[in-house]
Amino acid sequence: MIHPLYTLALYGAQPLLRRKLRRRGVAEPGYLEHVEERFGRYTDNTEPGRLWIHAVSLGETRAAAILVDALRRAQPDVRILLTHGTATGRAEGVRLLREGDAQAWFPWDTPKAVKGFLNHFRPSAGVLMETEVWPNVTLLCKEQGVPLALANARLSEKSLRQALRLPRLSRPTYGALGAVWAQTEDDARRLAQAGATVQGVFGNIKFDATPGPQLLERGRAWRAAQDRPVVLFAVSREGEEAEFLRAIAAHPGVQWLLVPRHPQRFDEVAGLAAQAGFAVSRRSAWGESPAAGDVWIGDSLGEMPLYYAMADVALLGGSFAPLGGQNLIEAAACGCPVVMGPHTFNFSEAAQLALAAGAARRVANMEEGVREAVALARDAQERARVAAAGEQFAAAHRGAAGKTAAAVLALVARK
Repeated sequence: MIHPLYTLALYGAQPLLRRKLRRRGVAEPGYLEHVEERFGRYTDNTEPGRLWIHAVSLGETRAAAILVDALRRAQPDVRILLTHGTATGRAEGVRLLREGDAQAWFPWDTPKAVKGFLNHFRPSAGVLMETEVWPNVTLLCKEQGVPLALANARLSEKSLRQALRLPRLSRPTYGALGAVWAQTEDDARRLAQAGATVQGVFGNIKFDATPGPQLLERGRAWRAAQDRPVVLFAVSREGEEAEFLRAIAAHPGVQWLLVPRHPQRFDEVAGLAAQAGFAVSRRSAWGESPAAGDVWIGDSLGEMPLYYAMADVALLGGSFAPLGGQNLIEAAACGCPVVMGPHTFNFSEAAQLALAAGAARRVANMEEGVREAVALARDAQERARVAAAGEQFAAAHRGAAGKTAAAVLALVARK
């Protein structure tokens, strides 16, 4: 009975979804493009047989990019269908497309929209990145003979508890997946409790990312031109920036660099810094080198390696509020020491491994985090040791992308 009620609720919520898209489209026009695709309606002609990869937002799309690269190395003629749920994810996904590929919005999880999507594209198989599992999508893929896998899969304790509150909905949903490849043994255990059949524990694909050498080179050159330590607050989330700005007021003589997680908040965060009395300099206004300012705002996409290379130390966004933390792997691979807050449940094993490797430090709150970051930034010998540990930590855990690509292609071949 729960599944029909779920579906009925989604049909009833469609007007609310349209309203939400219109509101978000004011700040991010991408949400106003191709809206009907979300409801299973398409106007373009397409060919069947593409490998469908769903990456809901920016982080998942970057993980998908690593997987797509591994797939193309293994099978150069593979054709990809990319779907997304956010405008930032879709904008990032455009960079991955080659001739013969396609891109669309992920369908709203009603039978009509999902059937419209599957009947139009007729994918050879589907790969959902990390956590994005929807009841009608999984059940209808199984019904229509489309193998569907969950790759780079993770499930937190909080998400497991939520799933177990509605076992008659969640267990068939996870059980309908054709394959699940988990990041960690703990993720595998939780996914099995939710109803999934886990075929392998491959590690985290994001370890296989290679920071762009040109971005690293530019960032390091810009850092070398500075006469004071540079501390980065990386991928910050709403509610954290105000706390950060209060904490840094007690630490003069430091160049602060603040990179918000969501691009629609760039203006807001720059405004917060100005209201707090800091001179603000934005990346989008720089020329050949950073302009003077107490707080630099990293208001660009695709340049995180640049920002990590510019910084002596990075505070980890999402970890100073109960949001689960952001990905620290990229910082480690770029040789940037990480100071993280208490909340890293979305990346718990990566955080624990980084701590054990000496590539990161844990603090209790923002004030302590800023103090620790500044002290580490001013200690060249210790900073170099932590940076080297980070690079070694990142290199030691590579290999998940190749394993996942091989498993995906085997899944397609078994169809």
